[in-house]
Amino acid sequence: MSQGATEERSAPGRELVTRVASATALALIALIGAVFGGWAAATVIAVVLAIVHLEWANVTEHSPWPTAAFTIGLVVAIAVFTMGLHVGGLAIAALAILAAAATRDTWRPLGVLYASLLGFGLLTLRLSADAGLGSVLFVLAIVWATDTGAFFVGRRIGGAKLWPRISPKKTWAGAVGGLVAGIVAGFVVLVLLGVPVSPPLVVIGVALSVAAQAGDLFESFVKRQFGAKDSGRLVPGHGGLMDRVDGLVFAAGLATAIGWFHAGADVGQGLLAW
Repeated sequence: MSQGATEERSAPGRELVTRVASATALALIALIGAVFGGWAAATVIAVVLAIVHLEWANVTEHSPWPTAAFTIGLVVAIAVFTMGLHVGGLAIAALAILAAAATRDTWRPLGVLYASLLGFGLLTLRLSADAGLGSVLFVLAIVWATDTGAFFVGRRIGGAKLWPRISPKKTWAGAVGGLVAGIVAGFVVLVLLGVPVSPPLVVIGVALSVAAQAGDLFESFVKRQFGAKDSGRLVPGHGGLMDRVDGLVFAAGLATAIGWFHAGADVGQGLLAW
């Protein structure tokens, strides 16, 4: 076998190792922030939010700097929210969205909203008085397992494409595999937390897994509008950080909305207690 053929055969293996290593490192950082909570969680979330927003701007405006002021505004909003001034933090984020909308660039306010959904979705869950950590772990487990299951099952089975015009590599087999993996991971977390697994929680698990895959497709749609393959180069094997957390944006937003409608301000308890 020629050297070129050997390198070509080993390339997918090296790519997989790189992807796993990067995903593991990011997961550890996320878990550290989630476990410690408070300002530790807020710091991790603020950094992720800022990077994601700058990457969005880099894709849609080909430079992160025209919208850097909005990025700073969102970080300030996260800090104010963490101080316990929830209305103030949300108001600052809302003002940032409105100010971006005033520029008459459709993608600019959408980017601020997108980053806000990620940041405030996760932070609201984690800062909940009851079940803050549990609710975040539940969401993270479903999103990560969905992403991993879809990747491996899709690569292994292949078959019909899910939405080739938006994301040529995603398949229906991968989508089903991701859904099953997400539900199983959510079930495992609930058992470890001692939370009774009820029919509503099963439905929520399904909804969050579907939301995660929708978030992935949405980011692919945005990148395709601007001819971008990846949102950046920050994460080896994955592209940008936005490429890694795209599913988490929709899932965290949906989880927070469910928790809010069920139990008001204590969204963590509202998400898990049925």
